Amino acid sequence: MNINLIQGNFGKKEATDLVTNLIHAKIKFQENLITKEDSEEDIKMRENRIKQLQKDLYEARKYLENSKEPVSMNASIAF
Repeated sequence: MNINLIQGNFGKKEATDLVTNLIHAKIKFQENLITKEDSEEDIKMRENRIKQLQKDLYEARKYLENSKEPVSMNASIAF
């Protein structure tokens, strides 16, 4: 099964909004997985993943800021 989430050409603002919302959803997902029952190792792993997502978002925004319009984007889930 394949679910197309994003496919097409987008202006800088639209592309930035899409990427920002997707990464924020992933960060929220990671935050919600952290519980007080988790080991310190599990919490650190999730915190590191969140930091990596934040870094990726920063880099994506920088890239999109300097890109020419339109921006071609594709994202899908396959399982």
